Amino acid sequence: MDGLEFLKQNWKKQEENLPRLSYEDIYQMIWKRSSSIVKWIFVISIVELLLSTLLSIGLADGNFWADMEEIHLKNFTIGLYVVSYLITFFFIYRFYRNYCKISVTDDAATLMKNIIKTRNTVKIYIAYVLISEGVTAIIVAYFTLKNHTALQDAENVAKYNFEALDWLKFIAAGLLLLGVFLLALWLFYKLIYGILLNRLKRNYKELKKLEF
Repeated sequence: MDGLEFLKQNWKKQEENLPRLSYEDIYQMIWKRSSSIVKWIFVISIVELLLSTLLSIGLADGNFWADMEEIHLKNFTIGLYVVSYLITFFFIYRFYRNYCKISVTDDAATLMKNIIKTRNTVKIYIAYVLISEGVTAIIVAYFTLKNHTALQDAENVAKYNFEALDWLKFIAAGLLLLGVFLLALWLFYKLIYGILLNRLKRNYKELKKLEF
């Protein structure tokens, strides 16, 4: 049992030797805890952006761009980077705005609305990452198979002359690997953001109880 729960249980049945706690005292504790949680969501999103940027810079060497040029995806990849960073910056801005709103909230009803907005923003962000990663992987795989020079080399055609069943097995294996990757990514986000979202949900429930 945390301190807030202890105080709530004693709110309506305080004894003379305990400090008297008002609705405002309990609300202030929930408000401070919610503000701290949203601040951490904002900080984590910035750290995630920095790490992904460093990883992208490390992987995008000359060989990488040569491979993208070879399968006719260089322009697509550049455009993908631009769009991806723009969307990520948008979500970071939203997280920052959510933090600012909660930090200046002065009533329980507005705080509850801002908590719901924050949770929804995080859920949409996670869905965006999973969908974008899945779609990008499928596009890259498709163009790799279609345009790779090895597939167009007459001397190697026999090596890649799969039967229909072989292609189905190959596609199924690729989709399975993609599914495993997306599941691992979802679990990663569940670990990072899930704990914070659950705490926000608990704060929302506590506020709802105070309102009645």
